[in-house]
Amino acid sequence: MIHKFSMFGTNIVADVNSGAVHVLDNLAYELLDYLGKASKEEIIGKFTGKYEEKEVLEALEELNTLVEEGLLFSEDIYEDYVANLKREPVVKALCLHISHDCNLRCKYCFASTGNFGGARTMMPEEVGIKAIDFLIEKSGNRRNLEVDFFGGEPMLNFDTVRKIVLYAREREKSAGKVFRFTITTNGTLMKKEDMEFINKHFYNIVLSIDGRREINDRMRVFCDGSGCYDRILPRIKDIVKSRNGQNYYVRGTFTRNNLDFSEDVFHLADEGFDQISIEPVVAAKDTGYDIREEDLEKVLSEYEKLAFEYVNRRKSGQFFNFFHFMIDLSQGPCVIKRISGCGSGHEYLAITPEGDIYPCHQFVGKPEFKMGNIMDGSINEIISDTFKKSNVYSRPECQKCWAKFYCSGGCAANSYQFNEDINVPYRIGCEMEKKRLECAIWIKTQI
Repeated sequence: MIHKFSMFGTNIVADVNSGAVHVLDNLAYELLDYLGKASKEEIIGKFTGKYEEKEVLEALEELNTLVEEGLLFSEDIYEDYVANLKREPVVKALCLHISHDCNLRCKYCFASTGNFGGARTMMPEEVGIKAIDFLIEKSGNRRNLEVDFFGGEPMLNFDTVRKIVLYAREREKSAGKVFRFTITTNGTLMKKEDMEFINKHFYNIVLSIDGRREINDRMRVFCDGSGCYDRILPRIKDIVKSRNGQNYYVRGTFTRNNLDFSEDVFHLADEGFDQISIEPVVAAKDTGYDIREEDLEKVLSEYEKLAFEYVNRRKSGQFFNFFHFMIDLSQGPCVIKRISGCGSGHEYLAITPEGDIYPCHQFVGKPEFKMGNIMDGSINEIISDTFKKSNVYSRPECQKCWAKFYCSGGCAANSYQFNEDINVPYRIGCEMEKKRLECAIWIKTQI
């Protein structure tokens, strides 16, 4: 399987199974459609008059060489691998819902403005401690473990965050583990001493802002309905500065109210941030915020606009990273990761303030996906196995998609929200992801 596309005058061909990417001239790009489908004589006849015969033969020879080297129309060697794969259950990461409350009331919030459809509660210290013990126990021989403090707004319960982190640090050496902590915050409640603690112990920090003031304040408001942009922006600038501009990213959301989201990316870059993510809203159909079929043309063109300016800025020394354009073309990560994705439901789990276990943060509050409770260590193996068996080969739509080894089948939570089946991909999300991948590949050909 191959995928060919042209962007800004560059002809690109991605060989799906080998991962090879080729930049072709116009002749080779056109000729590719006939390779293996027509004889040499038929191909020469087809292109005679438009190109010299010598040029056609040279292009044909180069393409055939790529085929022989396994870099074009390569075979799929992974399907049998997946069928015979046997993995021991290992939990590598936890998302601790340290706070089911928030000081903001973002209108598009998938977590029901922080409470995930339930009570506004805080995780007690004992639940967090038990979660660390659970992760150590369930991680097997895995040395590097990840814990993400999530909400709601985690800073509402930061004293408990401190205690959990320090407990994990105490257990690291004796358990033979290394913890990497991340926190997602809007930054408005962070004190200087909190920032110092995070900078000492946390590998990464995710800072929430949607971009331009008018866009941010249309959706992201305080409890009294006032906008938060003017409070957030200087705070997160201070946080990034305190981390020497390292190990952070600012993360925003775009809805159908700001389909020109590339302008929000540029705005954040112009404000001095160089690690940026603006992601499509996770909103139910017909909420008014959801991205719809009729929005796709505009959204896809925005990704191309963003890619073009991204390259121009990099070439002129105005560096910034856009999360969805970061792509590894060197066949990383490992095969199983490319096939099965984030590991939600078996390698990655979310823990609520009450200690309930869910496949990931986006499934929290859906009773059918409650897997057990951290306090007694129970796990619903049926749910876990369902997620473990979900991969690009268990999804018919993914099997025939050129992007499958880049997106790993997409987000299970989005699939369930829009199709009530984790193995039926969210089509609009797929189209956006494929365009992001095309842009990312094109960028690799330019810089």
